[in-house]
Amino acid sequence: MKKLLFCFSLLFVLLHFPSILAQSLRISENGRYIEKENGTPFFYLGDTAWEMFHRLDSKEADHYLKNRADKGFTVVQSVILSELEGLNVPNANGDLPLFNKDPKKPNEAYFKHVDVIVDKASSLGLTMGILPTWGNYWSSLHEKEIIFTPENAEEFGRFLGKRYKDKPIIWILGGDRNIRTNNDRKIVEAMAKGIKQGCNGQQLITFHPRGPGMSSDYFHDAEWLDFNMFQSSHGQHGHDNGLYSEHDYHLEPTKPTLDGEPRYEGIQVGFYFKGTDPRDRFDDYDVRQAAYWSLFGGACGHTYGNNNIWQMYAPDRSPIIKANIPWYDALDHPGAFQMKHLRTLFEARSFSKLKPNPEIIKNSMEESGVPIRAVMASDASFAMIYSPSGMPFTLDKAMISGANKKAIWFDPRYGVSHHLSTSDTDGIQTYKPPTSGRGQDWILILENADLNLPMPGFH
Repeated sequence: MKKLLFCFSLLFVLLHFPSILAQSLRISENGRYIEKENGTPFFYLGDTAWEMFHRLDSKEADHYLKNRADKGFTVVQSVILSELEGLNVPNANGDLPLFNKDPKKPNEAYFKHVDVIVDKASSLGLTMGILPTWGNYWSSLHEKEIIFTPENAEEFGRFLGKRYKDKPIIWILGGDRNIRTNNDRKIVEAMAKGIKQGCNGQQLITFHPRGPGMSSDYFHDAEWLDFNMFQSSHGQHGHDNGLYSEHDYHLEPTKPTLDGEPRYEGIQVGFYFKGTDPRDRFDDYDVRQAAYWSLFGGACGHTYGNNNIWQMYAPDRSPIIKANIPWYDALDHPGAFQMKHLRTLFEARSFSKLKPNPEIIKNSMEESGVPIRAVMASDASFAMIYSPSGMPFTLDKAMISGANKKAIWFDPRYGVSHHLSTSDTDGIQTYKPPTSGRGQDWILILENADLNLPMPGFH
């Protein structure tokens, strides 16, 4: 009877205090990826919901978070002191985050709303990637908007770290701004110090730079920076963000890296350049291409974004970057669905083993310089090759272990895998994807057939 009562009590605690279920995250021993405290690799699949704390009420946030959890996302990125009039316009409950715009005077009512959303995310198995502040409020680029000094940044960081130390959170400093002055650096470093003190070093910290840019340009050697983040941004179709992950992959000391803000689905291509066509917008193919290029360049995860969602656009709001689809309708755009297939593939083939391996590609029929990228398992049990427009490529099969080699086509649009062949030959083989052209990207999996690995996704 006592055992039964204990079990019921434990179940009650877990259901009513879901953060207890969450495991803290840490960096793997080899410095290449993020893992849970039990050693299970953690695939960072993020979504940018920058304005969620500021613009959504708890019911709307529940709807958003449930949708993202159902689609396989693992991280939601949002900002406490948000970009869009975050200090001047109250949240959905009518509360401002700070009294008199003073970081030393947080408004408890506002942070209780943040608490509710963080706990809801945790109950759904999501980790919050929280930006304490958008960069406007500390960067020397915006002198009239600055509210932070090194002193109050450290105090604000300590307040946040202490308040959320037992929650599944990754802290993301920066907020779309770069380090321009020594004082900029001091403010960011002070905030990192405060967070680390407040959470007793239990939570990971990274830095979100202005795009196109890399955290490694500013803080790679900083002890507080647990992993790198880059922003490949929204400039052009075919911008190879795999170059960023390649760059960070070869740095010392070794740290994981990922794209925290790539091209968004539905955003105007190069909106910050003069003379760009407002009708030209990134679609699901652009989103997929950025994701696979980055991961095949050595990233430990990836972030998706949608122009209508990051700003939580609604018909009664003026968009900062032109949007015409309410956030709640944009939740089911095709690119978001396809991110689940990305995670399925990388978890099915032990992403923690992967490393970039261009050497396996002996020849590729690239079109307009579009790169074909390859990753291979550290034990040579399998390799994956990404052809972004269905162009043929030639591989050295002998680089894969085992007497028999199995080839599988994986369709990133629908998460479907097709068995192509199994043979005992180790020759140089050319592979032609099933289709080619814009939007016809394919992944070839070449693996040791003797291991009898399960087919990924649907088949």
